[in-house]
Amino acid sequence: MQAKYKRYTIGFYNLENLFDTHNDPQVLDDDFTPRGRKNWTEKRYARKLKKLAKAIGQIGDDKGFGIPVLLGLAEVENIRVLKDLLHTGGLRNQDLGYVHFESPDERGIDTALLYHKKFFKIKQTEVLPLLIYEEDGERDYTRDILYVKGHLNGEPIHVFVNHWPSRREGDEETAPKRLEAAKTLKRKLEELGQTEANPNLVIMGDFNAGPHADSVNALMEYPALYNPMKKLLMPHRGSANYKGEWSLFDQIIISHSFFDHVPGTHSFAHADIFDERFLTEWKGRAKGSPFRTYRGRKYLGGYSDHFPVYISLKWNP
Repeated sequence: MQAKYKRYTIGFYNLENLFDTHNDPQVLDDDFTPRGRKNWTEKRYARKLKKLAKAIGQIGDDKGFGIPVLLGLAEVENIRVLKDLLHTGGLRNQDLGYVHFESPDERGIDTALLYHKKFFKIKQTEVLPLLIYEEDGERDYTRDILYVKGHLNGEPIHVFVNHWPSRREGDEETAPKRLEAAKTLKRKLEELGQTEANPNLVIMGDFNAGPHADSVNALMEYPALYNPMKKLLMPHRGSANYKGEWSLFDQIIISHSFFDHVPGTHSFAHADIFDERFLTEWKGRAKGSPFRTYRGRKYLGGYSDHFPVYISLKWNP
């Protein structure tokens, strides 16, 4: 396929609990119902969809790259919320598709991939289950890793969307779970390396760990990978802020193949955090932090507790 634009945006966005308002007895979504602790009404749901659609439509656009051709998502409840999102605001005018599988996560939150149908063609989709167990032998049901193989402007590319296990029970206590996620993904990369020479890899997600964490470093032991996000984390900048401390759990990792400037391929051009002012809190102690939907039980009406992150790829004619 002939590429129309010189630059293409690939992004990732943790949407902070994008639940519909219906109670699903199979998952722990009771808080996000009209009578639940969050008082999650249709009006609030529609407002969040509108805000997220606005944000997604502008990711990377401060550089003039246009709407993302690929966008990984975390914390989506089901297919319904994806369909509702794609029919909201400016997104309804875009030719966007999605890939989503229900995961065994006990909260009912999944990963997904949005893609621009004009530029990306799906060839294969699958999930990589995370088989993680507690000390008592009980399985910890968490998000699967979403794997999508496709062609971006005719060039083969392998995309992995991650949402690694939470740190809610403590960083050290949960670190082995994220390390197992890294090992699971690494095994898949090794499998691909046996069947395809120098594959194009895009690994994105909320890793619940920063660029220098042991789990991310374990993944980076796979020699083909490069993490352009390492340079973005600063004392006063990141993708999320907890109690005044910035983190960069949201990352996009790519293969070194994107540094080969070969005609008819894409090469890496830029990486950034999309932290435009409209996505931030404008005043108070949280000024500059992501304008989130809730702080605890208090409804704020914002976008998400995470900023999107993105990379841009340049088309080599």
